Amino acid sequence: MKIAVLGGGPAGLYFAISMKLRDAAHDVTVYERNRTDDTFGWGVVLSDETMSNFEGNDPVSEKMIRDHFAYWDDVKVVRGQEAMTSGGHGFCGIGRKQMLLLLQDRARQVGVALAYETEITPEGLEKLKSECDLVVASDGLNSRTRQIHEDAFKPEIDMRRNHFVWLGTHQKFDDAFTFIFEKTDHGWIWAHAYQFDDDTATFIVECGPEVYKAFGFDTLNQEDSIALCEKIFARHLGGHPLMTNAGHIRGSAWIQFPRVTCENWYFDNVVLLGDASATAHFSIGSGTKLGMESAIALADELNSGKPLQEALQTYQEERKLQVLRVTSAARNSTQWFEEVERYLTLDMMQFTYALLTRSQRISHENLRLRDPAWLASAEAWFQARAGSNSARSPMFAPFTLRDMTLANRVVVSPMAQYKAQDGMPTDWHFVHYAERAKGGAGLVFTEMLCVSMEGRITPGCPCIGDDQVPAWARLVDFVHGETPARICAQIGHAGRKGSTRLAWDGIDKALPDGENWDLLSASAIPLLKGNVIPKEMDRADMDMVRDQFIASTRAANAAGFDMIEMHAAHGYLLASFISPVTNKRSDAYGGSLENRMRFPLEIFAAMRAEWPVEKPMTVRISAHDWMGEDAVTPEDAVRIAALFKQAGADAINVSSGQTDKAEQPIYGRMFQVPFADQVRNEIDLPTLVAGNIYEPDHVNSILMAGRADLVLLARPHLADPYWTLHAAVDLGDTEQTWPAPYEGGRRQANTLAERAKAMAQ
Repeated sequence: MKIAVLGGGPAGLYFAISMKLRDAAHDVTVYERNRTDDTFGWGVVLSDETMSNFEGNDPVSEKMIRDHFAYWDDVKVVRGQEAMTSGGHGFCGIGRKQMLLLLQDRARQVGVALAYETEITPEGLEKLKSECDLVVASDGLNSRTRQIHEDAFKPEIDMRRNHFVWLGTHQKFDDAFTFIFEKTDHGWIWAHAYQFDDDTATFIVECGPEVYKAFGFDTLNQEDSIALCEKIFARHLGGHPLMTNAGHIRGSAWIQFPRVTCENWYFDNVVLLGDASATAHFSIGSGTKLGMESAIALADELNSGKPLQEALQTYQEERKLQVLRVTSAARNSTQWFEEVERYLTLDMMQFTYALLTRSQRISHENLRLRDPAWLASAEAWFQARAGSNSARSPMFAPFTLRDMTLANRVVVSPMAQYKAQDGMPTDWHFVHYAERAKGGAGLVFTEMLCVSMEGRITPGCPCIGDDQVPAWARLVDFVHGETPARICAQIGHAGRKGSTRLAWDGIDKALPDGENWDLLSASAIPLLKGNVIPKEMDRADMDMVRDQFIASTRAANAAGFDMIEMHAAHGYLLASFISPVTNKRSDAYGGSLENRMRFPLEIFAAMRAEWPVEKPMTVRISAHDWMGEDAVTPEDAVRIAALFKQAGADAINVSSGQTDKAEQPIYGRMFQVPFADQVRNEIDLPTLVAGNIYEPDHVNSILMAGRADLVLLARPHLADPYWTLHAAVDLGDTEQTWPAPYEGGRRQANTLAERAKAMAQ
């Protein structure tokens, strides 16, 4: 093949080398606009795993790079006068200029033609397209090729919030990858520092836009900007200056990071490579890694014997998914630093843990493999903060709300069963909830218990009132008598989402004609076309519903429940008042958020007044309608939660969505955790969170990082009522108690787990 590579960065050079290694007959030319030794970064970070990939592809260049490495194993976090170090992270660094020179030498060795100081114009690009079998655009995050053919590649560029400047220093940071956080009169500013050769370290300075402008970095020239950074970080620089290699750039050289994604990575005979196709934020140090690993994948496909278009399509399909995993982690890391001031008041132990796990690539148990002593100290700290002297994982720490203390932080999430008869719970409910209470969770939620027959979602949904007290009391008595679990009654009203079929008969669809009942809501908007149109509630309706909530609260207390939760999420009645999507009222209960919150807060106050003062009460909210800025957003959720906190809520159960069928949610592992995190750490109130959480690792990471206080699992508890007991076995936790009749099962499970662990070693 005759191939033109546009861009002489690491990805472009490594692709050219990889092609020549696979077939020396390939005619490959690299075109670079700059000189051979121009570079605008400082150090490149690579992991041991990445270097293993390079060794398999080209042992010669891998050794050339490795021979120039600076190594470190530790991550050090410095915050003001505090410092903490965690080990076992296994990184290595090399100067970007050194790496480019090495790759240039290797490219020449294998016969790649290098053309420097060569600008490719739009006309030149078209000429190369016609003359070459393939044009590889590895021309960086500001790719000119991508801009010229924007209609084909369909890029999305998200300019991130923070500002940063890439500097270097001769101060030594050779003992650890170091994060330095300094509080100034203008706010927090921080640095990412790491050694990349014997004499030089990268020193990236970053801050939020408010601090950036308050310091005047937007108006300073490079010399004055660097001098100011030297002053801010003076005690960490040991008298060494900060240096720039971006003297060709006008202004201060501060930039914002563009997160680039492209719908298409190729068209015709042009393919994007490296930062041109997707970018990963510098805070996880994976941009060069991604580009060079993509170069290997592209070279493999082009030499597979497939026709060009098929090879490019396979490359895009397979590599795009792999890159997405890393760029998603990079997005998490980016967002963490954008919101870092939310965490800077955390205890140093928790702050360090949150920083280490910010991208979700490093998990709780992965930290144990890296630095077991440090993680053990972190777990002991967490347990001590919970009032325990245990050394167990965070999920097994106790938790107290008012006079209720839970044995652990695992919660059985509310899950509708659709098995009630005329509003009455049945033996199904008794067995379902009793079995999960036996399974080791600290707290068991009921499904939403409706305050009236008209407030049910389906004919199979249970109510809570005087008639249901005996059945619920039987369950509560069993839970209290036979298990250490506590049990919470979630109380709500379906609103416009009522009068629908059982889930397996057509979720959210109206009942057959003649079986529907009248509905109430904030506004007369049906859930779906063909569903019952609810009545817009007047004051008399509000008074009636308030009294129903009071009666249900009284019944929950009579049944002996330990806690109640007011359901104000998922588009049900109270949520329909909160969201502007479902509240179109023009009276005192519509319009502003304060008006939309008026009725839910009234219901909360009435329930709290009826509920015993020693027992906790929580509220479930939808923190995101997933319907744009004219709906509830995470920022609105903080205000909503703050109003409930002011009214006396002990914690907020943070969920999202299900407000309207037009929603466009973005699902993923632990996808609702950021919302719980934001509420918890911005208004200083405990949060509960659910949402695609299914591993003990997830639970421990969420808790240890201070992102929520209780973790709810739904589907895992449907699949395994004994999820908590089995999680303890998987973690090697032999302190977990089982019901006495099941002691033989506990012993066997632990023995088998120990045997499997020994055989794996």
